[in-house]
Amino acid sequence: MKDEIFKICGESTDITTRTIHIDNNTIDYVYSEALSSGEAITDFILKPLSMIVIDNKKSLSINELVKDCLTGASCREVHDITEAVNDIFLGRTVVIVNNSYILSVETRADLDRGISSSSIEVAITGPRDSFTENFNKNLGLIRKRIRNKDLFVKTINLGNESHTKIGICYMNNIAEESLVNKVMEKIEQIQNDIIIDGGYITEELSKTTFFPQINQTERPDLASFALLEGKVCIIIDNSPTVLIIPTFFIDFFHTPDDYYQKNINTTFIRILRFCAFLIAIFLPGYYISVTTYNPTSIPTNLLLSLIDQHTSVPFPAFFEILIMIIAFEILRESDIRIPSKVGSSVSILGGLILGDAAVSAGIISPIMIIVVAISSISSLVFSYNSMVNLIRYYRYFILVLAILFGIYGLFIGFGILIINLSSITSFGFPYTYPFVPFVKEDILDSLVKVEKKEKKRNPLLAKKKKR
Repeated sequence: MKDEIFKICGESTDITTRTIHIDNNTIDYVYSEALSSGEAITDFILKPLSMIVIDNKKSLSINELVKDCLTGASCREVHDITEAVNDIFLGRTVVIVNNSYILSVETRADLDRGISSSSIEVAITGPRDSFTENFNKNLGLIRKRIRNKDLFVKTINLGNESHTKIGICYMNNIAEESLVNKVMEKIEQIQNDIIIDGGYITEELSKTTFFPQINQTERPDLASFALLEGKVCIIIDNSPTVLIIPTFFIDFFHTPDDYYQKNINTTFIRILRFCAFLIAIFLPGYYISVTTYNPTSIPTNLLLSLIDQHTSVPFPAFFEILIMIIAFEILRESDIRIPSKVGSSVSILGGLILGDAAVSAGIISPIMIIVVAISSISSLVFSYNSMVNLIRYYRYFILVLAILFGIYGLFIGFGILIINLSSITSFGFPYTYPFVPFVKEDILDSLVKVEKKEKKRNPLLAKKKKR
């Protein structure tokens, strides 16, 4: 049987088989050197097997003796070769007694990094631990915060070839059953060959709009908050992020740190984020519209100053701003991709080229650098990559409308933005919650944060309305 398993595995060099003889009995064990721990195999299989005594008073069979002596944390019977092969590639060791009786013992090696602080969602206050690539550790970080029997976890395997373990977490006493069933149904319909990260699932579940309908987080405290609101969290093995479903537009203006600070500080920061969102999208388009089509909408002195700065530039304003935005995007992308030790040098070099050198050469006007810099920096307020991409797309869209229609293009773009927002649902729930539908209790925890005597959960998601 061990030879058959070895052939099914393609006779891979990392698949190792060994044989032990005890009296007239043959015990084979098969494991993957890449996935299993040699120390665990020695402690939980080889040492116990060496202690087996055949002459026993209870007259147990060799199968029962082997099963009783294996002291691994998880030892179970395997009923066919296919299951045995799957267990080997999960890091388990398969023990075969007399070529007929099969046991599977947990001997997985620790191939994951330890728990560290979040690198993207930086924690200013509050806990600093973050998810890792290990499924059990990620689930443990959530259970450490929610020590409740009603935290249910359903696991399935996704990926026709990768067989990635996926965990669907929800609070059984809070989350609506219809939401849980809908999430599980959509996930089971995914037919990709491989699932490596949450991005694969996000792409399959939200294909209809640029607006992010699923949030990815590195922080266990944010995932715990979401579960207690009645949302569903998805843990993906080998992924350092957890998906939160559903996600509303207002959620991207909130961070877990908001709940560790005073209300007045949180309110100020949230309003600042909303202003940054509007500035990042509309500022380049507004500059083009007032300098090209609607110069009378700004003070005369400011208009004369802008004209004076632009006289030495050979390009029209819209072409100038496109050059600057594209140059900044290239600089930002290169700063992300190259090693951190080189990144600071590239940033300084890019800043000098885009700043002082471009102005001195008369290619770019100083005010244009200010406009593009403010717009680009405003988009960096958001740590979620999906939100940054949304701002990027709408910035170009609004800029094109401003080039074509001037200031009227801004109003057209704003109207399209509102219509698009209002028409989106996230797993059947309005994306514009709590503004539409209007929920008075949650308006006090949207852009502003007001202390409430009686706190209530999200009425759209939760069975229990009171916290």
